Amino acid sequence: MAINVQHNYSLLGHNTFGMDVRADEFISYDSEDELKEVLKSHPKERPVFHIGQGSNLLFTKDYKGTILHSNIRFIELKSIDEKGVFCRVGSGFVWDDFCDDMAKKKFYGVENLSYIPGEVGAAAIQNIGAYGAEVCNVISQVEAVEISTGKKRIFTNKECCYGYRDSIFKNELWRQYIVTAVLFHLSVKPEVKLDYGQLKDLKAMNSVPSAEEIREAVIAIRKNKLPDPSVLGSAGSFFKNPVVSVVKYEELKKKYEDIPHYIIDSEHIKVPAAWMIEQCGWKGRSMGGAAIYEKQSLIIVNQNHAKPEDVILLVEAVQKSVYARFGIEIYPEVNYV
Repeated sequence: MAINVQHNYSLLGHNTFGMDVRADEFISYDSEDELKEVLKSHPKERPVFHIGQGSNLLFTKDYKGTILHSNIRFIELKSIDEKGVFCRVGSGFVWDDFCDDMAKKKFYGVENLSYIPGEVGAAAIQNIGAYGAEVCNVISQVEAVEISTGKKRIFTNKECCYGYRDSIFKNELWRQYIVTAVLFHLSVKPEVKLDYGQLKDLKAMNSVPSAEEIREAVIAIRKNKLPDPSVLGSAGSFFKNPVVSVVKYEELKKKYEDIPHYIIDSEHIKVPAAWMIEQCGWKGRSMGGAAIYEKQSLIIVNQNHAKPEDVILLVEAVQKSVYARFGIEIYPEVNYV
């Protein structure tokens, strides 16, 4: 392809929520050099925002500026030994296609993250996670270009400051860098995580399941409880699961004996936001065109031509309801633009 510039561009096909908003300008590029060329010629006063597949975004209105998108798509095996493989991947590579390729090659580390929508660059920024795994655990380096200068920088895993659904790119460096490639370090030996949810069923197998078998199980689970964005718009899990103190958890357990939880460490416990939302009676309820998904309370769906304000009002109502009942604040995992 090449640098592709379009004006008054519809973003309907670039956000999984299905919000019919437009950008003044939309630019896609195929290489790091092309990105640098775009940034060099781009007017400094014009706002710029980079997106992947738009799977973790809520566009709240038309974007008065330039939307950038990466078409950098490659997989490059850098080295392999008895311990693992270093694999460099372009930021525009579809995340699930990467998971599929790694599973077929019998490399372990991303199979639990299968079927998560989005692209590789966004996965590294968001620190996606599912079924006991987080992508930060297999990231070695993140390559990025600074928007203001066009200079390349390589971030080590430590420099990315990864946390739960969090990274330096969502905090101190928010909208300052564009990820161009990610270096993963995957295992060539089975290092499986089967202690989360329905994956425990795989433990009954007579042998250690392969990466492909785990991937197939994850996909089946996700398809059963998550909506297909092409049919029912959503941004996946909308809220982060809150982490509370052991003292707060024990306080809640006295009132709710069956409260589900996941131990983080000796002082902190994760409480599923979906469980609290459901306890508050929100499952399946709607406001305007937006609704809490009937099969999974953590997900907000575009049920009936929802407008951005429908989603925002629903989110605020759910947050207030959960806090009023449990004294816990829940925050969006989705980014508002």
